[in-house]
Amino acid sequence: MRSISRRDFLQRAGAGAAAAGFLAAGTRRAAAEPLGIPIGAQTYPSREMVAQGQFPQLCQKLYAAGVRQIELCSPGYAQFKSLADGKATKKIVDDSGLRVISSHFTMNELRHKLPESLQWAHDLGLVQMGTASLGGRVTDGRTSLNNVKYATEEFNQIGANVNRAGLQLFLHNEGFEDTHLEDGRLTYPVLLDYLDPSLVKMQFQMSGMLLIGDPIMYFNNNPGRFISAHLHGVDFSNAPAAAGMPLPVKRTGGRGRGAAPPPPVAMGEDSVDWPRVFAAAKVGGMRNYFIEQEQPDGGWETMVKDVAYLKTLS
Repeated sequence: MRSISRRDFLQRAGAGAAAAGFLAAGTRRAAAEPLGIPIGAQTYPSREMVAQGQFPQLCQKLYAAGVRQIELCSPGYAQFKSLADGKATKKIVDDSGLRVISSHFTMNELRHKLPESLQWAHDLGLVQMGTASLGGRVTDGRTSLNNVKYATEEFNQIGANVNRAGLQLFLHNEGFEDTHLEDGRLTYPVLLDYLDPSLVKMQFQMSGMLLIGDPIMYFNNNPGRFISAHLHGVDFSNAPAAAGMPLPVKRTGGRGRGAAPPPPVAMGEDSVDWPRVFAAAKVGGMRNYFIEQEQPDGGWETMVKDVAYLKTLS
């Protein structure tokens, strides 16, 4: 496979010249949390602790590390089935000093068990519920416009039902969202065209910038649509070896399929100008963010570094 320059990769993979804004522009220190939002963490990287019945210990450990709110995964995830009693789960979270405001659900739950999922969300006191991916059909990293239309129409309908229940539905980007259409266009901007912004908001997976482009551009061009994000360091040296590769196996966070991810990269030790990202996130409408360092050990040490770095930002 032919090697290319970083510049060539970013231009051809969809990030373009705007990705230059990611390059770290030196450290900036202040004694405040970014956007004034409590530091959050996704619990998926620590799913084995949950599966082993150690959810109370996980909550206590997260609080001790400086996390103040969490995003769960629903009982539709095998490792989280022990959390099926929403009220009992909320008590565990509350007793630890944390808040739980958001959760990922499987598409199967949103399609076929939405009333039960909404009840669980209400019992927990959630304000947002979403899914990691629409899971549309993909062949060799490509999908069709018809697949996009079908998937977004279905998700808009789910969003209407979630909205009527007083919660906000969001879409993350893992897999289907990070592909290309058959005509070569990135799928993600097309999804934004077909999703109803009054019903569906977005949660940006930061490692996705290697695939779908500059989050600063997305935030600035879509005010109010990006209410959440998964945070982790992103290093451009882990970019795919060839431009146009829709689903690279190297990711620093999240649930991307493929080979094992590379060693995690801490925020502040990566290639991203985080102050600029968070400035744009205000325009995008960010209400919460969750650290997600996906590694066999839960990426714990790197997550602790992320917490410390976030505390330096204003």
